[in-house]
Formats: sequence, C-alpha cells, structure tokens
Amino acid sequence: MLLPYLLAWLVLLVLLGLSVLTAYLPLGAFHPLANFTIAIVQAAIVFTIFMRLREPPAIKRVFAGAGFFWLIFMFGLGAIDYLTRSH
Repeated sequence: MLLPYLLAWLVLLVLLGLSVLTAYLPLGAFHPLANFTIAIVQAAIVFTIFMRLREPPAIKRVFAGAGFFWLIFMFGLGAIDYLTRSH
C-alpha cells in the first residue's frame, strides 16, 4: 500500500535534484523548457498518485480541472495587467 507513495516520493526527489542541476547548467534558451518539463512531470505525479485523480468518482477530475482553469485565468489576468502598464 505504501509502495506507490514511496516510489512517487523518490521520483519527486530525483526530479527536484534534476531541477537544481539545471539551474547550474548553461542551457541557454532551453533552460525554461527543461524546467517547465520537469514541473509538468512533477505535477502529473502529484495529481495521479497523491490526489488519486485516476480513480472514480469523476467529480474529482472535474473539480481539479476547474481549479486548473481558474489558475490559468488568474495568471492571464495578471499577465494582462503587467503587459498593459507603461514602464
């Protein structure tokens, strides 16, 4: 029962180490791409293992999707505010 949680924890630790490693590597334009990819994989692990979004009921996925939509919406509003200011 605890094995999936321990494996997920270990994979998250490895990905954290990889994220720290990429901070010191000269990746140039690929630096944000590498870090976003690592972050997406970490989020997917948290969603599937710890939040149990693969299991029924489907209402959990609906609310998780609504929360993600709201997060994107709020980031969009913040970006619009920042981009429309005169510097």
